[in-house]
Amino acid sequence: MPWLTVLWLLPAVASLVVMLMPAGRSENAKHVAFGASILTLVWAVIVATRFSSDGRGFQLVEDVSWIPAFGARYTLALDGIGLVLILLTVVLTPILLLAGWRDVSTASGHARRTHIYIALMLAVEAMVLMSFVATDVLLFYIFFEAMLVPMYFLIGGFGPAEERVRSRAAVKFLLYNLFGGLIMMASVIGLYVVSARSGLGPDGNGTFSFIDLSDAAATGRLDASSTTLNVLFLGFLFAFAVKAPLWPLHTWLPDAAVSTTPAAAVMMMAVMDKVGTFAMLRFCLGLFPESAETFAPWISALAVVSVVYGAICAIGQRDVMRLIAYTSISHFGFIVLGVFALTSQGQSGSALYMVNHGLSTAALFLIAGFLVSQRGSALIADYGGVQKIAPILAGTFLVAGMATLSLPGLAPFVSEFLVIIGTFTRYPVAAIIASIALVLSAMYILWTYQRMMGGPERKSVTVDQSDAPIRDLDLRQKVVVAPLLIGLLVLGFFPRLALDYINPAVEHQAHQVEQHDPAPTAEEAR
Repeated sequence: MPWLTVLWLLPAVASLVVMLMPAGRSENAKHVAFGASILTLVWAVIVATRFSSDGRGFQLVEDVSWIPAFGARYTLALDGIGLVLILLTVVLTPILLLAGWRDVSTASGHARRTHIYIALMLAVEAMVLMSFVATDVLLFYIFFEAMLVPMYFLIGGFGPAEERVRSRAAVKFLLYNLFGGLIMMASVIGLYVVSARSGLGPDGNGTFSFIDLSDAAATGRLDASSTTLNVLFLGFLFAFAVKAPLWPLHTWLPDAAVSTTPAAAVMMMAVMDKVGTFAMLRFCLGLFPESAETFAPWISALAVVSVVYGAICAIGQRDVMRLIAYTSISHFGFIVLGVFALTSQGQSGSALYMVNHGLSTAALFLIAGFLVSQRGSALIADYGGVQKIAPILAGTFLVAGMATLSLPGLAPFVSEFLVIIGTFTRYPVAAIIASIALVLSAMYILWTYQRMMGGPERKSVTVDQSDAPIRDLDLRQKVVVAPLLIGLLVLGFFPRLALDYINPAVEHQAHQVEQHDPAPTAEEAR
């Protein structure tokens, strides 16, 4: 049974089916898409039951010749890190489809507008799933780039922003990521040339197999100078740092996040952008272990800047949706810091952080989106006293905000703690500076809650709908928010549910590339 092929084909085929449905059947198209996303979730759970948490390395391998002329193969495989990110993706997709149920209408005169929107969402899901299981470097690169196309149209074609603003944000998103992809393509070609020179592949003429290339890199069988490998490493890293994004390549994210619908923005920040940090952990460390060790201090410094910069920028925002987007930049800095701390604690924390950030950002952004959709303004100054008239909305916003600032008992706390501990053993100064973000995050979350949810009820002074009363969450919105908050609580108290799968994968890769945790000093041992 091609378990992993079926996994990504389910949303891909559903996307095509939705596009082929009659134009006047928008409600039917929504139900088909939602049903397909639930089916994908069920299939992913079945795949998870067939995955052994005790096993190290890759499982459920599928390997078929694809382009034999230059050693490209259709190779899929799954490890523990890929599994937890797949589960995050398939859980969030039906939630996002339900959250955006009324975001797109045909009132503009485009009869197929709803069809296009949900088909693009399913297409992004399919390509992200493929990226998490592809173990052929060329195959991964193709889907790494292809997912930009549906996301470009989601940003540029839908959302509350003016068409001019959406178009500008979509073009900025595409140009940044295409430029990163262009650099990566050159590195992919260079890596293939190195593999051919090293006699890798079935016929010794080169290969794109990640497993073969990582084995060769670990054993020193790649016929290339350290300078060449460093250049190839930087090419891969640049593309992944754009998608993550990492400071100073981050500027496309806030514009894109506030231009499209909240559901599509969450698909981008909580799902698609994880491909960048996931690829750092798998490809940058797996293919170039010595280069990763060489550049780790510099990348860690950039990650610390991202952590602090994102938090400071969040404090200064007047737009609540842009504020949440900047918090993601700070959190991605933590994830990258954990990856390049080159410790088992840091990397396990980083992988867990990817999952926890997906849940917390989805909850906070969607709840804020529900509020903003009622008044038509995202300005913090246009709100006040919401907790008096919409207590469930205000309460769920507070819980999601507390998760964002890593309150103990909620999921992000464990992952952030692991990242800081793992970083401190190798780069104590970086860990201490990054910890400042804990204070900054409390400032931007609590201050935002105080201004929007506390105090007297405030009427908007910037939009025509100022007299429209704020309503509490309806049944659909409660169904959207509940599983996210439950996930934050469950992983907050039982992080082993994810770490039992993540830790063996991290340990296997560390053993593969001969990465060792720093030994404690005599004083630390006492």
